[in-house]
Amino acid sequence: MSASKKFPIPLSYFSIALGLFALGLSWRYGASVGLLPALAAESLLAVASVVWLLLVAAYLIKIFAYRNDFLSDLRDLVQCCFISAIPITAMLEGLALKPYQAGAAAVLIYAGVAGQLAFSMYRAAGLWRGLHSLEATTPIIYLPTVATNFVSASSLAALGHHDYAALFFGAGMFSWLSLEASVLGRLRTAVPVGTAARGVVGIQLAPAFVGCGAYFAVGGKIDGFALALIGYGCLQFLFLLRLTRWFWEGGFTMSFWGFSFGFAAMAGCGLHLAASGVLSGLGLTLAAAGSAGVALLLAGTLHRIATGRFLVRG
Repeated sequence: MSASKKFPIPLSYFSIALGLFALGLSWRYGASVGLLPALAAESLLAVASVVWLLLVAAYLIKIFAYRNDFLSDLRDLVQCCFISAIPITAMLEGLALKPYQAGAAAVLIYAGVAGQLAFSMYRAAGLWRGLHSLEATTPIIYLPTVATNFVSASSLAALGHHDYAALFFGAGMFSWLSLEASVLGRLRTAVPVGTAARGVVGIQLAPAFVGCGAYFAVGGKIDGFALALIGYGCLQFLFLLRLTRWFWEGGFTMSFWGFSFGFAAMAGCGLHLAASGVLSGLGLTLAAAGSAGVALLLAGTLHRIATGRFLVRG
């Protein structure tokens, strides 16, 4: 394959499957408590599964036919983090499959947990040798140690491994707390993120809501700790709303899918609030806003496909 021709589907596109799976699973919870129709949740999860399979197939092609691009992903301090989306989406696919094919679901979840641990050893621990840079310290660095461990906690809890799930919940929580100050410090004081990649800042919405979802999975209820996590997530949402014009300076780009995991988890937390009868109005607002956010991302993506701007040229 020509070394000058780049693979047209970036690794970051796994964020599409990530967001669709997460919203579908949130809706499945909503259906289980009578707040949403089950058909909507299962249909969205089916679409997410198709998107995920296409992306996995594409990335396998990239590994074998576009070797230089694959190696570039591994070396790039930003793109490298998106590799974590592969085991994350494998676990989410396992959760989606669990009611239909428990054996395949377990295989995907165990493989995802093992894969994310192996990659975080390579990526996160490898950077302890002073290899990271300030410019690369954006919310994308939450993926290899925060998102992966929170999703591992939720997935293992679904398989009944509650003690192991609690271990992964702790790993995700303390990883988040250890990174938060560094990420916010970089966003406040360093060179602004470029317009084309600005959507990755939207990942800042995810840790509190995804962590809260993992807390529910390991046995947590709507208590003071859950409300504290939701409160911090709401604060991040308001901050990101304040920056809407800044995000849109370059128009809609595929980097906006960085918001998707946070939107979907926000919807799930809102549905938990509504189902519990605690702050039901806020819960329904969060559920609607999170679902609408993912819908807007999907609409923007379909428009890019229709106008021939989905694949990367070069």
